[in-house]
Amino acid sequence: MAYDPTDLRSTLPTSAAATPDLVSDSEHIEFRNVAPVDGVSYARGQNFVIGYSEVDGSTLIERKNQPDEYVVLLTDDALEATVRAGDEEVSASGKTMLVVPPGDSTVTVTGRGRVVRLLTTRSADVAALAANAESYVEPHENIPPFQPWPEPVGGYRIRSYDLTVPALDNPKFRLYRCTTFMVNFIDPKEGPRDPAKLSPHKHDDFEQCSLVLAGEYVHHIRWPWTTNKANWREDEHRTVNAPAVTVIPPPSVHTSEAVGAGTNHLVDIFSPPRFDFSAKEGWVFNADDYPAPR
Repeated sequence: MAYDPTDLRSTLPTSAAATPDLVSDSEHIEFRNVAPVDGVSYARGQNFVIGYSEVDGSTLIERKNQPDEYVVLLTDDALEATVRAGDEEVSASGKTMLVVPPGDSTVTVTGRGRVVRLLTTRSADVAALAANAESYVEPHENIPPFQPWPEPVGGYRIRSYDLTVPALDNPKFRLYRCTTFMVNFIDPKEGPRDPAKLSPHKHDDFEQCSLVLAGEYVHHIRWPWTTNKANWREDEHRTVNAPAVTVIPPPSVHTSEAVGAGTNHLVDIFSPPRFDFSAKEGWVFNADDYPAPR
């Protein structure tokens, strides 16, 4: 992995895993090209479904018999939400990560801004709505079966996390997790990324979902050379414009480069949470709520 020595990601363990014979394709979905379902555009990866909507007024997210925790991201300051589950009710405003427990629940969002919902593919009704659902008719290579992380301390309940608290120093990460997802809510940045400070790296056995909320990015992806030349493929340099989702397959080498002249904003999503980030002391802001597997 190629990180600047001052970037704490340079301290992550490196992999000695063998290169697999086959690697899945990447997925790139620009939501402006996706027909929404009840105002929501959906895309998916192996383990997750992401729904994107732009609210101006009020919208209701309702789940019946939800099998596991799901996440609602309020990504703009002008949004408010009220979550109801069982006998509990929690309200939030501004940039917030809401974790909603299994079972029956409603999330009422009001205001103006962008709302992102994250569910695992155990929610089959939502997975079927993904614009790229056909890409996952067969499971993708190199990703183990999904396993949720341990139940939260104190049991399942509505949880709310502020996405404006100060980020880590370097990298400027803001990491939260639950039993089903890890979200890295990075702050927006102005202008292009310095091309001399990219961070190509790879993951052995999990997809990375990069959600572009604003601006323009080029996702650089390099597939490994295997013993069978027939499986080799050209490097990919895919430009996407917000709002968009890119799903990066393991163990391809990848890095994302902001190229827009204005505001660029990318959020990384993982399902289930990442072990390597979770093992770094102080990196996950709500680690006390959600224990990692032993």
